[in-house]
Amino acid sequence: MRRSDREVTEFKDIVKIIEKCDVCRIALNGHGYPYILPLNFGMKVENDTVTLYFHGANEGTKYHFMKEDNRASFEMDCGHRLVMEKEQGNCTMVYESVIGQGRLELVSEDEKYDALCILMDHYHQAGFPFNKAVMPSTTVFKLVVESMTGKRRGLPGKKE
Repeated sequence: MRRSDREVTEFKDIVKIIEKCDVCRIALNGHGYPYILPLNFGMKVENDTVTLYFHGANEGTKYHFMKEDNRASFEMDCGHRLVMEKEQGNCTMVYESVIGQGRLELVSEDEKYDALCILMDHYHQAGFPFNKAVMPSTTVFKLVVESMTGKRRGLPGKKE
């Protein structure tokens, strides 16, 4: 990372950034071009390993690319705020972000309900009762994170 002064190095602090984000973008290898998808997600942390859960319709391009190559990169960011520095004649953006890599895999039918609960817990209060009738028309997949880095840009002149 070029700006080590902005790097977030503590695992727990990176997890806190992920908890604040509401969209995760995954990039797949797609026939010579990256294929990027913005997705809702949920997160499970176990033994210092992050697993991100996603859902979608039962068919689509992402599954085709995942089947060919399950390696993926991901990115998420939050806390955006434009800061105008009129005295210096420039502006900057306050933010927090996480990027990383891992491997995607489909979640089995036996794991699907628990995975959907993890997704729902990220956006709603724990135990939000979702409509189970959508489960047959929903595919759930996960990304087991192999590496990730965090970055933070706070307000100019303030220590984080």
